[in-house]
Amino acid sequence: MKLQIDSDMKNTLKVERAILNITQEELAQKIGVSRQTISSIEKNKYVPSTVLALKLSQLFEKPVNEIFELDEDD
Repeated sequence: MKLQIDSDMKNTLKVERAILNITQEELAQKIGVSRQTISSIEKNKYVPSTVLALKLSQLFEKPVNEIFELDEDD
């Protein structure tokens, strides 16, 4: 389940994709979601589930907290 947020969480998903030189569609296929889901996460419209965050962490070979970070006030 994805939760709608008001940009309380930052992420580096777009940067991580650029490092691997993959499109939103390619990333989506690798982790089993739609391209729209990747787009929504990158735009901070949705927070990924724990399982999805862990899949991204494994794919990018980085800890979850290096990809996703709560704003200081949270």
